[in-house]
Amino acid sequence: MPHEQVFAPDKTPLWHSYPPQQVLEEFKTGHAGLSQTEAKLRLEQYGANRLQPPKPKSIVIRFLLQFHNVLIYILLAACSMTAFLGHWVDSGVIFGVVVINAIIGFVQEGKAEEALNAIRRMLSLNAIVQRDGQRIQMPADQLVPGDIVLLQSGDKVPADLRLVDCKNLRIEEAALTGESEAVEKSIHAVEAVTTIGDRFCMAYSGTLVVYGQGSGVVVATAQHTEIGRISQMIAQVDKLTSPLLRQMAIFGRWLTLLILLLAAGIFVYGLLLHDYPVNEMFMAAISMAIAAIPEGLPAIMTITLALGVQNMVRRNAIVRHLPAVETLGAVTVICTDKTGTLTRNEMTVQSVITAEVQLQVGGVGYAPTGGFSRDGKEILATDYADMLDMFRAGMLCNEASLHQQDGTWVIQGDPTEAALITLAVKATLDPVFEQKILPRTDVIPFESEHRFMATLHQDYAGHSQIYVKGAPEEVLAMCSHQRSQGEDQLIQLDFWHTKIQEASATGQRILAMASRATQIKQKILQSSDVESGFTLLGLVGIIDPPREEAIAAIDKCHTAGIRVKMITGDHRITACAIGAKLGIGNGQNAVTGIELDKMDEAQLRKVVGEIDIFARASPEHKLRLVTALQENGEIVAMTGDGVNDAPALKRADIGVAMGKNGTEVAKEAAEMVLMDDNFASITHAVEEGRTVYDNIRKTVVYILPTSGGEAGVLILAIILGMALPITPVQILWINMVTTVTLAISLAFERPESGVMSRPPHDPNAPILSGFLVWRIVFVALLMIGGVFTLYFWETVQGASIELARTVVVNVLVMCGMVYLFNCRYLMASVCSRQGLLGNRYVLMAVGLLLILQLLFTYLPVMQQLFGTTALDAAAWVRIIAVSLLLFLIIELEKYLLRRRGVKDL
Repeated sequence: MPHEQVFAPDKTPLWHSYPPQQVLEEFKTGHAGLSQTEAKLRLEQYGANRLQPPKPKSIVIRFLLQFHNVLIYILLAACSMTAFLGHWVDSGVIFGVVVINAIIGFVQEGKAEEALNAIRRMLSLNAIVQRDGQRIQMPADQLVPGDIVLLQSGDKVPADLRLVDCKNLRIEEAALTGESEAVEKSIHAVEAVTTIGDRFCMAYSGTLVVYGQGSGVVVATAQHTEIGRISQMIAQVDKLTSPLLRQMAIFGRWLTLLILLLAAGIFVYGLLLHDYPVNEMFMAAISMAIAAIPEGLPAIMTITLALGVQNMVRRNAIVRHLPAVETLGAVTVICTDKTGTLTRNEMTVQSVITAEVQLQVGGVGYAPTGGFSRDGKEILATDYADMLDMFRAGMLCNEASLHQQDGTWVIQGDPTEAALITLAVKATLDPVFEQKILPRTDVIPFESEHRFMATLHQDYAGHSQIYVKGAPEEVLAMCSHQRSQGEDQLIQLDFWHTKIQEASATGQRILAMASRATQIKQKILQSSDVESGFTLLGLVGIIDPPREEAIAAIDKCHTAGIRVKMITGDHRITACAIGAKLGIGNGQNAVTGIELDKMDEAQLRKVVGEIDIFARASPEHKLRLVTALQENGEIVAMTGDGVNDAPALKRADIGVAMGKNGTEVAKEAAEMVLMDDNFASITHAVEEGRTVYDNIRKTVVYILPTSGGEAGVLILAIILGMALPITPVQILWINMVTTVTLAISLAFERPESGVMSRPPHDPNAPILSGFLVWRIVFVALLMIGGVFTLYFWETVQGASIELARTVVVNVLVMCGMVYLFNCRYLMASVCSRQGLLGNRYVLMAVGLLLILQLLFTYLPVMQQLFGTTALDAAAWVRIIAVSLLLFLIIELEKYLLRRRGVKDL
């Protein structure tokens, strides 16, 4: 057949809406498969069934891009200026900081594109295919559209298939759709407009067959599969810059412009008004620029972020990119997947209903721990014989198994069936013993056409029993009686329909169990044996339960002014029920993926601001929702664990992946990985992010007055036409020691009280508020006033210029030392034991700096290097007095602000 007649990938119809025979005809194939000759032609036409990686950036370009940052430009400018002045040691230190920062960024960010490689590795290695009427095993990358692929339990689906034959086929699609239950497959077509999770006649590449058998025709390979589309979406998603980097870029540009204007102004002023020599004014301008540039700030920011990363590791969160730490502190909305993130991804029976009683079941997951209660009062299941019969039926009419491995309960088989075994063990039933005394002799497997499973059992006395479990409407149709108080009574259908409706409304999946005694020594179970005459034993309600710690964590998020939105592939009812338990939304309003498809961008932006639950969401929906929130001005964190979450994880301001049960694709696309898969860890990370942001602001507010004070002293001296009170090399000393010892200690500040009781900071606001700018100017003026007071005092007393400059250096350093304590709390008073002694790193830094200053002042080699001289006790008293006065004035300012009701800067 002419292979060009097969549908081209860019014109692919909605195969799930086509009957199986029509799909086979469209692809010019049949149940015997393609011929080897035709398959070869199609392989040349469509290419291999593997995802092709995009051309990566070269290592050199990736490394050079680490320098493309305004903060690094400031450091390089400082490096160039110090080199110009001949201070090669200082220049080397600054350049070393730049290179180390670039190497760290290169190593961490170089892993980002591994997300695509992780997706490629998800494709199965081999597939069983019909070719020329023969069943053969071949590499999956050789599959072509039109191939007939055979599936069985344990297989990874090798391409997108339109199923043409099914036998009890169930496929786990959680990684693709987010739905926790394995999906029952059929061959029947569905509506054209149907979400991925409801396309029951399709098997998608990368998903896992957990039960049964089937076959399907390949309708898409490589980039044209659902996983291939996700891979392309990840590659096309633009990564946003963090709020901190955006703010610091703006701050850096303004600061650089201001410094250049001041330097140029001083240069021109000295030449025109004071007729200073050109070389002297050039050196003065350079000195002023060096004084004003906070060359230690980028290094301190990097250290502060790195410390935040270390603190998060201790709280089960791994951050892959440093700026992501601070981004967490600015988050205003957390979009989270449901399965495995807010819930445990472990099916659990939570309610049991019989004709006479309704019980709640304790415990979560597959561990057989937890009891039974009725109206909040604990009871023993062994007191209810009818209930034990139902539990026995669910355990024996079952294909799953449960066992303990390395202290953890693990399952084999369908999660829903495993939940029934866990339920029976909680009620003290022993699976091995029950299977021994009532062995199975035959089975009618679960099939989507009849939606029940039936098993035939015979005890050693020859008595036979049929157990049935399945969808309530199917099982009820078989039952004429119901079990109540050990007797079989006529069934009350209205009662059971009401109970089913009530339980379903809470998001539980309902299963019914029934039994029937049959003729003695029956060996074979036929469909006619399960048509009628059964006794209904009861119902169980099964759900993937929410994590208890997630409920508390979401409440903390609300307290911190952060909205939590649930975006899941599950059904609307299930999503609303889980949302109500978690405190997300009102438990009633939810929007589905099909409804989202009908919205334009303006409608979507409106809806995403009002609705907190989104159900039946595809990868495109998640990406659109995150983008719409960002367009509304929100800083978005996206959590998830599946392949379907990866594009939105990459697009979000910060993507948060689950480390234990998350796919490699999700981990590589995310900025942060939670080692314990616990949503609650996000609240700890947000707290750490806010603390990091606070500490960076404290560092900026600490460093800039010192730099401003030095620059102000030089400017004022030039304006007054006097000798410079401080030399360039002394300026570098102050900057180095205050940065290395004092400023770094602020990076170790722990969270202030109430850090999680305030709303997130405005991501568009400058890193320095108007008042903090005032604080910087105010402190700088106080430092300038103190410096000139003592400088004039020394010169009036006839002291040498060397002694006066030594006093100036020590005044600036001592003022910086006491101002460090002021900066521990930007608004609260530090006049307390906690305020003065609460940070041991501050105390260590102060002690170290005192030693350095004594060496600077009295060590002969330091005197020779920096042009200093020894000071007497009286000079030290005046220096300390000026420093303490600065401390008290700032504490008085804080007090007056608090009196006026100012709480946040």
